[in-house]
Amino acid sequence: MSYRDLREWLERIEGMGELKRLNGAHWDQEIGAITDLARRRPRAPALLFDEIKDYPRGFRVLTNSLYSLSRVAVTARLPLGLSKIQYVDVWREKHISMKPIPPVWVEDGPVTENILKGNEIDLLKFPAPKWHSKDGGRYIGTGSITITRDPDGDWVNFGVYRTMVLDRNHLICYISPGKDGRIHRAKYFEKGKPCPMVISVGHDPLLFLAGSQAIPYGQSEYGWAGGMRGRAIEIVPGEFTGLPIPAHAEIAIEGEVLPDKTAPEGPFGEWTGYYASSVREENLFQVKAIYHRNDPIILGNPPGRPPYAVGTMATCFARAGQIKAELQKAGVPDVVGVWSHEVGGHRLLTVVSIRQRYPGHARQAALIASFCRAGAYLGRYVIVVDDDIDVADLNDVMWAVCTRSDPASSIEIIRRCWSGPLDPAIPTERKGLNSRAIIDACRPYEWRSEFPDVVDVEEKLKKEVNEKWGGLFSS
Repeated sequence: MSYRDLREWLERIEGMGELKRLNGAHWDQEIGAITDLARRRPRAPALLFDEIKDYPRGFRVLTNSLYSLSRVAVTARLPLGLSKIQYVDVWREKHISMKPIPPVWVEDGPVTENILKGNEIDLLKFPAPKWHSKDGGRYIGTGSITITRDPDGDWVNFGVYRTMVLDRNHLICYISPGKDGRIHRAKYFEKGKPCPMVISVGHDPLLFLAGSQAIPYGQSEYGWAGGMRGRAIEIVPGEFTGLPIPAHAEIAIEGEVLPDKTAPEGPFGEWTGYYASSVREENLFQVKAIYHRNDPIILGNPPGRPPYAVGTMATCFARAGQIKAELQKAGVPDVVGVWSHEVGGHRLLTVVSIRQRYPGHARQAALIASFCRAGAYLGRYVIVVDDDIDVADLNDVMWAVCTRSDPASSIEIIRRCWSGPLDPAIPTERKGLNSRAIIDACRPYEWRSEFPDVVDVEEKLKKEVNEKWGGLFSS
């Protein structure tokens, strides 16, 4: 069953027993702490906070929206009940076969129920949380999407970039080097102009998922989201920028980023599990208008220490699916499985399994997985294993590393790769560049037929024992 917006999405997951409503939490760290502790438990539900300290009933914050396979499946219109690796393949197939559907303009939508301009603008009207104890401020944008247009064409892009509230009418949106939104912003600044921008901070989680993807340069995430949904995303024009605003968004903030005015941004607890990007001067976002629904909902996706970073499950199998598709597009045969591990925050550790066909097959797979569009930014390790290894099982993977690789001949280091300010292992003077390690944990190709046999229960006997004795292991 499809849905139209965040509120219908909430009805859907509540009917599945995957939503918990909480009243009375404080915006100052308590919402963040509850969110973090909840996701450390099995079957962590989505959390909808209301009656937040200092705010009227109805001004709400949603967290943990994509922290289960079933909620991700509902969001991406995928079947329920599959395993992680099955979802990678279903995602990859849909990603390849799906045709983008461009958004459609409408005159108005729920987001225009309230429009604040001039002296009415007040970002502090909304319960933006301070998520972590050492954050430099309140971050209204963590599950947000930041919408920009290329000044040299009509391409509209949106990405997921953290956004801090500075005061009633100023924000600071941090965008890492190399990201599409930053390239757009730089083009405006090079022309001596402010950069028009809209930040939606509450919307269908599918839009957040779209903004998290490595969509090919020049293609709009609106079209991708429409294709995944099977129906065009409705958009309304921003009064001051003309940028397309999701018509069913909960809250959208319109304005421009000023080339000549800055303020300190950060620190912020990021997806690596560290306050790695410290504090720096960033360009000010001057708010021109705020659009919001009655009783609006902020979509919160606060990062945290992996593997418990919120949203990781969605981005893990989405990124794994994209990497597998790019491996196959590059002509790498017999790629059996790919997983972007939660413990690496979906970027730092990727595992690929192959059915070895020729000398160098494993190195080829590792290098392409490291540097394809979906894998290039802030990667660290790529491990290639044989097809008998479960890429999603870290114990299985590390057993292969420990028993099938020899450090002197199995590890390659590639230097001066695309990193960013969030990389905790890189000192300030070298931020932006890192190295990659690829680990060939396959049986050595040239003597793989002589490699010792694995100690394991044969499949036929495993099935027989499970049928006969399975009840012993069910409690």
